Amino acid sequence: MVTGSAPTGAVRHANKRGAARLAAVQALYQMDVAGSGVFEITAEYEAFRLGKEVDGALYREADAQWFRAILTGVVENQKTIDPIIRQALTDDWPLSRLDSTLRAILRAGVYELMKRDDVPVAVIVSEYVDIAKAFYEEDEPKLVNAVLDRVSRRVRGEGRGKDAS
Repeated sequence: MVTGSAPTGAVRHANKRGAARLAAVQALYQMDVAGSGVFEITAEYEAFRLGKEVDGALYREADAQWFRAILTGVVENQKTIDPIIRQALTDDWPLSRLDSTLRAILRAGVYELMKRDDVPVAVIVSEYVDIAKAFYEEDEPKLVNAVLDRVSRRVRGEGRGKDAS
C-alpha cells in the first residue's frame, strides 16, 4: 500500500466509490464467467487488484468497503434483482440475451438503487452509464440508462430522465 498524497492531491470519496463500482462490475463478471465464489473474488481483488498494478495496468484505489457491499449485496439479493431487471427490459431482450458484462453492470446498478437510499439516483445512473461506456461503444450505455431509469422510477419513485449519449 502506498502512503502519502497523490500527485493530484487528495482522492475524492466519489472517485474511490467509482473505482469500487468498476471493480465490482469486473468481479461480478468474473464470478459469472468463471463460476467463482464471492469470498474468493473479494479476497483476490482486495489482495491483488484494488489500487495495484496488474499486467501493466494500474487499478485505481477503490473504496474496499463499497466494493464488498456491492458484491455481497448483488449476490445476496440476486433473486430479487434479476426479476426487476427482466421487468425493465423489453420483451425482445430477456436477461439471458445480455452478455455477462452488461448483466454485471445492471445487477450492480439495481442493487444500489434498491438498497442504497443514501446515494442519489442521478449518481448511480451516471456512474453505471459511464462504466458501460468504458466497455461498449454502441447502444449498451443507452440500454443501461433506460433500464436503471425505469428501475429507479419503480423502486424509488424517481427517475433521472437524462439522455445517455
